[in-house]
Amino acid sequence: MHDIELIRKNPETFSQMIEKRGIEKSVVGKILELDTKKRASTTSIQDLQMRRNEVTDRIAKLKKDGVECISEVEESKSITNEINEINPEILKLEDELFILLSSLPNLSLAGVPIGEDENQNVEIRKVGKPKEFSFKPLPHYELGEKLGFMDFKQAAVISGSRFVILKDKLAKLERALINFMLDIHTQEFDYTEVSHPALVLEKTMYGACQLPKFAEDSFVTTDGFRLIPTSEVPLTNLVADSIIDAEDLPMRFTAVSPCFRREAGSAGRDTRGMIRQHQFSKVELVSITTEEQSQKELERMLSIAEEVLKRLELPYRVMLLCSGDMGFAAQMTYDLEVWFPEQGKYREISSCSNCGTFQARRMKARYYATQDKKIKKFVHTLNGSALSIGRTIAAILENYQNTDGSIEVPKVLQSYMNNCQIID
Repeated sequence: MHDIELIRKNPETFSQMIEKRGIEKSVVGKILELDTKKRASTTSIQDLQMRRNEVTDRIAKLKKDGVECISEVEESKSITNEINEINPEILKLEDELFILLSSLPNLSLAGVPIGEDENQNVEIRKVGKPKEFSFKPLPHYELGEKLGFMDFKQAAVISGSRFVILKDKLAKLERALINFMLDIHTQEFDYTEVSHPALVLEKTMYGACQLPKFAEDSFVTTDGFRLIPTSEVPLTNLVADSIIDAEDLPMRFTAVSPCFRREAGSAGRDTRGMIRQHQFSKVELVSITTEEQSQKELERMLSIAEEVLKRLELPYRVMLLCSGDMGFAAQMTYDLEVWFPEQGKYREISSCSNCGTFQARRMKARYYATQDKKIKKFVHTLNGSALSIGRTIAAILENYQNTDGSIEVPKVLQSYMNNCQIID
C-alpha cells in the first residue's frame, strides 16, 4: 500500500515511478482528485459539526433561561441532515480511493532494470554446467510415469487436472528434500521454523498483498477462509498489528506448506507435469528487518536459496527482474532459474524479493527506530522460495536421469533416503 501523503507531496515523482511498473501515470491524477474531494467533504463535515455544537450550546443556554428555541432546534436538525447527506459521499470516496491505492503495485528500487516483461530481465550469473547426455533426455513427467511413482491419471480421477500423486521413492524424495532444506535454513542460517495454518482470513491475505487484486487466483471456502498460495502469507503476518524493538530485528522465519493456486491466468501453460499445479509444496523464507537491513538481507536470502541448488548440484542462473516482470508487492526481485535438459532452457524455481514497507503498511507492522521509542517506522519484509519442492523434484529427475530411465539420487540427499543411491 502506498502512502497517500507522499503522493500528495511528490505527485510528479510518483507518476514517473509508477509508470515504470507499467501503470498509466494518469492514475495519479485520479488519486489526487478523489483525495481532494474526500478531504473537502471531511472539512465540510467538521465545519458543520462545529456549527451544530454551537447551536446545541445555544439551545441548552436558552432552555436554562426558559426561553423558546424553536428556530435553533430547526437549525440543528437542518445541520444534521446536511451531515447525513455528506457522510455517504465520504464513505464512497474513501472506498474508491482505497480500491485504487490497493490496486497499485510497489515502486521499484534504483538499480532495477526498466522493462515490460521477462525479455528485459538481466542475467547476473550462471552457476554449474548443464550435463551433456549421450541420449535424448526425457521430460520429468515421462520419467516419473515410467518409474511408476508419478501418477497424473489417478490424481485427475480424484481431484481433476493439475494435480499429481507421488509414490514410493518419489514420495520419499519429496520428504527428503523438505527435511534437507529445512535443516539448512534452521541449523546453518538462523531461521526459526514455523508450523502454521493453511487456511487464513481475508485480512491476512490483504496484509500480504494477495487481496484484493489477486482474489481470483486463490481458493476460497464457503465460510470465507482462503487457502494460502504460499507460506509468505502467514509468515509475514506473524508481525501484523505489532511494534517491534529494533534490536530484535532481523527476524527470520521458514516453513514448509502446501500451496494452493487456481492458476486462473495460465490456461494452456505447462499443462503436463509438475511445473504449474493447483497444489504443491514449498519451503519458504521470510525476513522482517529495519530499513537499513533490508537490501543486505535480500542478498543473504538469495545466497541461501543458491546454496540449496549448489548442494543439489543443479545448474542454474540468477536473474534480476525488470520493473514490469516483478511481483505486485516487490520493489526488487531476483529469480533463480534451474536448467531443464529436456526443454533445453532455464525455468524459475525460486523468487527472492524485497517488499520494503509495502506489506507492512497494510499489516500495521512497525518497529521502534530510536531507543527512547519516540520514533516508529514500518518494518521491511522480504520473502523467498528455498525451494519449490515440485519443481526441484522435476529438475532432479531431468538432470540426474540415466539412459535406462533410472534416476541418480543427489549425494546430499542420500542420507535422507536411507542411503538410497538410485531411483528405479
